[in-house]
Amino acid sequence: MLTLIALVTAFLAVVTLLPLWRNEHWLVRSMDFPRLQFLVLLVLLIAFQLLLLDLSDPASVGLLAVALLCLVYQSWWIIPYSPLFPCEVKSCRVTDAERSIAIMTANVLASNRNAAALLALVRDSRPDILVTLESDQWWQAQLDSLEGDYPHSIKCPLDNLYGMHVYSRLPLSDCHTEFLVEDDKPSMHALATLPSGCGVRLHFLHPAPPSPTENDSSSPRDAELIVVGKSVAEAPGPVIVTGDLNDVAWSETTRLFRKISGLLDPRVGRGMFNSFHADYWFARWPLDHLFHSHHFTLAKMERLPSFGSDHFAIYTRLVFEADGDQQGNGLEAEQEDLAQAREKIDQHDVTQADVPEPGGRALNPSVRYPLSGAGGTMDFRVPERIMCAEVNSAVIEPGREGRG
Repeated sequence: MLTLIALVTAFLAVVTLLPLWRNEHWLVRSMDFPRLQFLVLLVLLIAFQLLLLDLSDPASVGLLAVALLCLVYQSWWIIPYSPLFPCEVKSCRVTDAERSIAIMTANVLASNRNAAALLALVRDSRPDILVTLESDQWWQAQLDSLEGDYPHSIKCPLDNLYGMHVYSRLPLSDCHTEFLVEDDKPSMHALATLPSGCGVRLHFLHPAPPSPTENDSSSPRDAELIVVGKSVAEAPGPVIVTGDLNDVAWSETTRLFRKISGLLDPRVGRGMFNSFHADYWFARWPLDHLFHSHHFTLAKMERLPSFGSDHFAIYTRLVFEADGDQQGNGLEAEQEDLAQAREKIDQHDVTQADVPEPGGRALNPSVRYPLSGAGGTMDFRVPERIMCAEVNSAVIEPGREGRG
């Protein structure tokens, strides 16, 4: 029995420590994902150790100490995504429809043909913006039935599991579909205008995961996240980044993205909102994300019922607060983080200049935004020259290669 417990303890110690190695191979980085599952196994292991081991034996005490240290370390990563931790994003005081934006993110699973279930969720939840991932030409034909209610759209139907669609009630302008790091993995970028007139910079991402069937390394995924993070860090107005990032909320890369971008995670202090895998309750983790600037408070965030995909859809409603005081609530980047970010980006032919900045830095006397560390405010608006009231969609045909 001692031998078996020692082997299990050694295994859990290895998978706990392996992510500390900054190797980008998929086998190493995949150990970031099941931290919750490893934590549960460690709790069970410790219970068996206390029941079955002779704690007067130094070897048994050593095994128990190793398991306890691993448990503490795994908990350090996970506890922020529980009610035991302070909320990073404040709950809104009043939900003002003029200043709110609701986004539903749904990885549809390309082979899933239960479009009716997703459309029903959209009609029940009534988000302002629907973002779909893995949506191909078949899915586009089904989703186009929403255009009566969602007249603004960006469409990139692909049959490689990386198609992407955006349908919006809110006006979209300065729309871009880009292939930032990999030639067949699109991202979308646009400016949404709230009923109040406030412009919100939006970035929709779906980088490939590190896996034996995709990329051997996490490097392309990491580079896309970090280069977008560096771009939005300099945005003067409200920003939202969302999508299936193929990374978990508690990974080192996601933490680095949060540090570089300065964006906030509304799940911190509230819950994990595990979105994948919808079919296996015992093997779920948060792959679908929404991060936002300090300009927003949270009205609602929920995981929606299954619609036949291997992902659950995530619904988030934010409220713009012009006098928000959440600056400094997120993670701060240190010199080591900045150096690591540069290293990740330098591995690929991509720079911050490749990331669109919807809305630019134009000014609007009617909308005021607090500036970090400036001791004042800056005005920002949707420039008239980029409004696309008559051009409501941008379609990228399947098979297109290169950057948009």
